[in-house]
Amino acid sequence: MPSLFRFLFVLALIAGLIYGGMVALVAFVKVQPREMTQTIALPKPPK
Repeated sequence: MPSLFRFLFVLALIAGLIYGGMVALVAFVKVQPREMTQTIALPKPPK
């Protein structure tokens, strides 16, 4: 039974680190919006 608790603790620790990393990305990374244009070539009409 102690190995099960250790396994669950390690899983919870990894999940907490991932969650904390996601929160840090949201808090510290600022997105700079910019305009984007892309030219799309039209297919030639059939003859």
